[in-house]
Amino acid sequence: MDKLKITLQYLLPKHLVSRLVGKLAAAELGGVTTWFISKFIKQYNVDMAEAREPEATAYKTFNAFFTRELKAGARPLFDDDSFIVHPVDGTVSQRGPIEQGRIIQAKGHDYSSLALLGDLPEVAARFDDGDFATIYLAPRDYHRIHMPVAGTLSKMIYVPGELFSVNPLTAQHVPGLFARNERVVAIFETDIGPMAMVLVGATIVASIETVWAGTVTPPTGKKVFVWDYDTEGEAAIHLEKGAEMGRFKLGSTVVMLFEKDALEGFADGVDAGAVTRMGQAFAKKR
Repeated sequence: MDKLKITLQYLLPKHLVSRLVGKLAAAELGGVTTWFISKFIKQYNVDMAEAREPEATAYKTFNAFFTRELKAGARPLFDDDSFIVHPVDGTVSQRGPIEQGRIIQAKGHDYSSLALLGDLPEVAARFDDGDFATIYLAPRDYHRIHMPVAGTLSKMIYVPGELFSVNPLTAQHVPGLFARNERVVAIFETDIGPMAMVLVGATIVASIETVWAGTVTPPTGKKVFVWDYDTEGEAAIHLEKGAEMGRFKLGSTVVMLFEKDALEGFADGVDAGAVTRMGQAFAKKR
């Protein structure tokens, strides 16, 4: 059965399906939308008690529900400046060192950090021998992405690609998954050096957004696009630790990269399979 599920993903017109679902998720369909949101909450056991608007009727579109805001104080930041924090709710897929430019995807699978970052050698070189962490966001999770540490945006990269599912089953069977799916890479300059936040697209992910650029994808492209940003002066885009930096409309994965010696180590319990909550301790700065 697992093999069949993977084979069907190769055959499925993933971009077409994803864009069609995106249109439906953005549509205001009244009672139909409310009915579907209610079914989704029940199916995935979504904890609406922590949402700012806990009732399904409060959301005019499925996208509005999926990117729902939480109540004030629902995700307090770990109160220790020597630590960076989890950027999202989700589950740790993998974490560890970047060795010889390779990142672990799953048991028996790794992929190139160069490919992940759009085949830009000058960008990938900044993370040689550094550390990475991959966090998977399931359908029930909160889908806004926040800053693990304060940083100033220096570059954004759009990388075209496939739209395979990014669930654990697919990660175990599709080689180079995160480096072959469509993605948006944000490079920030921080007090521990450069940090890459890679927002990976997936099947039926309607869009990837950032707070500074709005919707980045769709529209999609056929080539890598790079935007450079001024890191000084009034035009600089600086985000504080815990600030929202982006969001997924339908679930996906975040891959974070840090330069060599930026981290002293990951916080206790931050291992593959661990459940994460935005704002909790993620790793200690060196």
